[in-house]
Amino acid sequence: MLIYPNYQKRRHAVSTITEPDHRACFRSLTDEVRIDSLPVTGEIPAWLSGELIRNGPAQYEVGSRSLNHWFDGHAMLHRFGFANGVISYANRFLDTRARRAALDEGEVRLTEFATDPCRSIFGRVQTAFSPQFTDNANVNLVRLGDKCLALTETPMPVVFDPETLATLGMEKSPGHHVTAHPHADPRSGEMISYAVHFGRRTTYRLHASRDGHTYRTIAKIGVREPGYMHSFALTEHYAILAEHPLLVNPLRLALGNQSFIENYRWHADRPTRLIVIDRHTGTLCGTFEAEPCFAFHHVNAFEDGPELVVDACVYDDDEIIRSTYLDRLRTEDPRIPRGTLRRWRVHLQVGSVRSEHLADTPLELPRVNYRRVNTRPYRYTWGTSISPQGRFLDRIAKVDVVDGTTTIWEQPACFPGEPVFVAAPDAREEDDGLVLTVALDAKHGTSFLAVLDGRTLRELARASVPHHIPAGLHGQFLGTRS
Repeated sequence: MLIYPNYQKRRHAVSTITEPDHRACFRSLTDEVRIDSLPVTGEIPAWLSGELIRNGPAQYEVGSRSLNHWFDGHAMLHRFGFANGVISYANRFLDTRARRAALDEGEVRLTEFATDPCRSIFGRVQTAFSPQFTDNANVNLVRLGDKCLALTETPMPVVFDPETLATLGMEKSPGHHVTAHPHADPRSGEMISYAVHFGRRTTYRLHASRDGHTYRTIAKIGVREPGYMHSFALTEHYAILAEHPLLVNPLRLALGNQSFIENYRWHADRPTRLIVIDRHTGTLCGTFEAEPCFAFHHVNAFEDGPELVVDACVYDDDEIIRSTYLDRLRTEDPRIPRGTLRRWRVHLQVGSVRSEHLADTPLELPRVNYRRVNTRPYRYTWGTSISPQGRFLDRIAKVDVVDGTTTIWEQPACFPGEPVFVAAPDAREEDDGLVLTVALDAKHGTSFLAVLDGRTLRELARASVPHHIPAGLHGQFLGTRS
């Protein structure tokens, strides 16, 4: 690791980025650095204390081979520490089997989301019966008890130290394909998660854990062709699995000559199925049909009398997956689909689903004030968005889901990542706090952390990082207030 107590010493080592646009988001970063104090413009609220840790892909090359997809790069953690108005920065690769094999052998050894090792049919059958899951946990992270876990969609959460970012070990969670977006139950403190168990009798399963090591099964639901589900929704009494018609035949996964996601098929003639489970008894309460569509991310869900309200960032089909292959993202015009906010109202007694359009603003990587509104009625969500002339995520949007109004933060040639809301210590309103986002300044080839007012998105402060940070996926603020 390179240590730069003084930022000025690092400025001369800035790498040159030749693409002053979104393509800079997908250049690999290989240096690991630590900087005690970043230069800050503006004023950081004195109460902000803790650390923002971001997770995401950072290296896309293995030997002479490029990985295929945004979701396939080797996981790197980025830590921004806040104390007494000073912001520090450090980054570090997760020390995983997948990365060690890539460095030692110069080739992909474990299956990633859209990149597969070259294997014979015999090797594929052997892997099907003894899965070699990747531990490249590059999607999300959670704090559970005294552990910090980096997550991806395979059941191999990686434990890391939030101070040093050192990899401490690996846990094993149930299932074969799992969500990278578990929910923290605001009442019990458990982590609620969802998984697919492939086999002769494939099942969806809902699990709970207090330590990320031992799990109890809440529910099992049989399914013939499971859907690809990146996240799920939770209310006070229910879990809702939105099974979009992007489906897979489990046998294809075992014998097919394709990467994981390429085994799935889009069925435009099938509905989205909203599978409602009583998360306290494990009872299947019903399966309700909505229009065919696709979503990576749920925003929030809550109960409104006899109805369940489920909000998500929705696309018309699965084109968003194809558009995020690197060979398209690294072109000047990748044509990213623009998802919109959709609300499903599931009437449990009548058995009906009503769809509502919440806002015209394209939205992805949505966040809410989780401590206050997760599983409860809410008003605001913050997410990344695409401007009318944009080709990639180039703005932060705050959407009022009650009246549909939108507030925007954007800067020329800048590409912000997922906004993370941090509530003020004396907050009275849902949006009283800060929004933290890490943005890439493609014009200068560097990145910065922007500190925004949660209500207005006015920029309060900016901390400059002396190199580019590739487009990440998700992160958490691990301070005392989040």
